[in-house]
Amino acid sequence: MPDVNDTAPDFALPCTGGETVRLSELRGQTVVLFFYPRDDTPGCTKESIGFSAEHQAFADAGAAVFGISKDSLASHDKFTAKHDLSVPLLSDEHGQVCEDYGVWKEKKMYGKTFMGIERTTVLIDPEGRIRQIWRKVKVPGHVDEVLAAAKQG
Repeated sequence: MPDVNDTAPDFALPCTGGETVRLSELRGQTVVLFFYPRDDTPGCTKESIGFSAEHQAFADAGAAVFGISKDSLASHDKFTAKHDLSVPLLSDEHGQVCEDYGVWKEKKMYGKTFMGIERTTVLIDPEGRIRQIWRKVKVPGHVDEVLAAAKQG
């Protein structure tokens, strides 16, 4: 599991809009990765709408923002269209990036144990190093906190 000041694990993932996003190609700019459990669930929807609402503010701060889950690209496309999301979503269907970033965790809900994505946001600096990690994210106020950190450069 990478930590602050580590080099962010590189990846190439399919993105809404039909492109493949490679982290290594984003060097020179700040990158925000928000890992979320599932498309179209209440918390994930609020988080994705929040990042979309501030998409231009992140761009003005020189930061590219991407949401990542294990949902398929087709699911991401439906989710994006349904909620008019402007933030690009990356599909990690095989879960390798979730594993590389240490967000694939054992979770418990209603007395059941299962594996899932722990809501986590990673801020990566222009040199490709992890500047900040938010684990077990609570959605209210989170986007503003990440935006403030991205603006600090």
